[in-house]
Amino acid sequence: MSWWRRSLLAAAAVLVSALAVPAGPVRAKTINAVLEAEIVTLDPHFIGAYITRTFGYMVFDTLFAPDGKGNIQPQMVQSWTISDDRLTWDFTLRDGLRFHDGAPVTGEDVVASLKRWGTRSALGGRLLKVAASLEATGAKSFRLVLKEPYGLVLDTLGTTSSPTPFIMPARIAANTPGSTQVTEIVGSGPFVYSKADHRPGDRMLLRKNPDYIPRPEPADFLAGGHVVKVDALDIRVVPDGATAAAALQQGEIDYMQYAPFDLLPVMEKDRQLKVLDFSGPHMFTGHYRINTAARPFDDPAIRRVLLRLVDQKEVIAGLGLDSRYGQSCDAFFICGSTNETHAGTALLQDPSIEAAARALKETKYDGTPVVVMIASDLEAPRVASQILADRLARAGFKVDAQMTDWATLLARRTQRTGWSVYGVHALGLDLSSPLTNSVINFNCTDSATAGFMCDQRLVPLFDEFARAPTREAQREVAGKIQTIVYEQGLGIPFGQFAQPAAYRANLSGVIPSAIPLFWNIGKN
Repeated sequence: MSWWRRSLLAAAAVLVSALAVPAGPVRAKTINAVLEAEIVTLDPHFIGAYITRTFGYMVFDTLFAPDGKGNIQPQMVQSWTISDDRLTWDFTLRDGLRFHDGAPVTGEDVVASLKRWGTRSALGGRLLKVAASLEATGAKSFRLVLKEPYGLVLDTLGTTSSPTPFIMPARIAANTPGSTQVTEIVGSGPFVYSKADHRPGDRMLLRKNPDYIPRPEPADFLAGGHVVKVDALDIRVVPDGATAAAALQQGEIDYMQYAPFDLLPVMEKDRQLKVLDFSGPHMFTGHYRINTAARPFDDPAIRRVLLRLVDQKEVIAGLGLDSRYGQSCDAFFICGSTNETHAGTALLQDPSIEAAARALKETKYDGTPVVVMIASDLEAPRVASQILADRLARAGFKVDAQMTDWATLLARRTQRTGWSVYGVHALGLDLSSPLTNSVINFNCTDSATAGFMCDQRLVPLFDEFARAPTREAQREVAGKIQTIVYEQGLGIPFGQFAQPAAYRANLSGVIPSAIPLFWNIGKN
């Protein structure tokens, strides 16, 4: 403990000069936060980066949003009606919505924003594909007419999947293609962005929007009233986790999005700090992505060996996590989500090197090296990939483990040869639906992010999921998809785990969300 505190004090001292001067005049109530990365891309439609989504929820607003139970609730929308044939959807916006430039939010703004977003989002593209028309019908209203019934209208308009359907002025959205970043950042959300308050590489200051009118309901995850109780949010750029932890311990910052795994026990004992744990969709799930285009994993029988080989408990232990922060989960659409199902999971039960070795001998494996790409600069993927490389070798595979940085790994995975498998993790909020799960939602496309996988049986099932009218019907289709995924060895989970946030104990009302949310927070 004393060694850790001395280290933190030394690191915090280095930060004092860097953290002391705001990016402009700031009133007393300011939350100082360190997020997962620097916010570089500000266009919330342009890229799927989580950090850009976080920025989006502060500065922009959405038509609908999920509550803590995953139910979609109205946000910018006041009311809506659905025709008896479920093809015509009419929406009315609530009163008082204004952009940060003072202009009222109109139906035209909504339509232009959704059309632009739909060119960047797979989920949005699906909705627009089944839309016969999407048009403004008044100053505060718009209409969506479908070609056929579609079960995910509200889920799509309220999705957290990134890029997210944030609303921006039509003068910007209609005149900026999705392939081009917007240069003017104007939202209608609870915080206001100003270029003058942004110092790239150092900090970004978001000020409270004095004209924002929150919904009257209590805050409930992304739903309810987004009531800002401070004057500003000062987002600091501190790339090193230990340095950020030192600043948090010394009170130089108030909130840290990702607390280092190895410092969690110490932070939990510090009365000046609180550790925010996550569960269900707010946890990460790790997967091994497999190159199905190249030997040896172009053979599904060989891919299935990994189902018998991967021991999630070993990976979770390797990350240094106990049962509070990590768990095994055989549900491809994650445990704790509305699409949790255990269909087709028999091969994932009781994994062992011995069982994998026996299964490998029954395949046509010919000794082709398995190239395991290991991301040196991401802790969970690095640990998971190192464990996999060791277990592959012990089961009888010839292994070529190659350490590389994440940026190089991303470039290499676009090639159909030269790699076999790598580990990666993503947030359950995005993995819990077949239509947003990044492991499989590029099935039978040219995208390399899923290892060039293609099973034509999945294509109609995606459509069936989208048309399913109820949660129960969607879960049933998800089970069919999961059965094929495991039957073909298209994606192998290596564990479900939380990466807790940490914050100063003088903050109150912090919403338990893996997407950092700064409304509802008071500072004493």
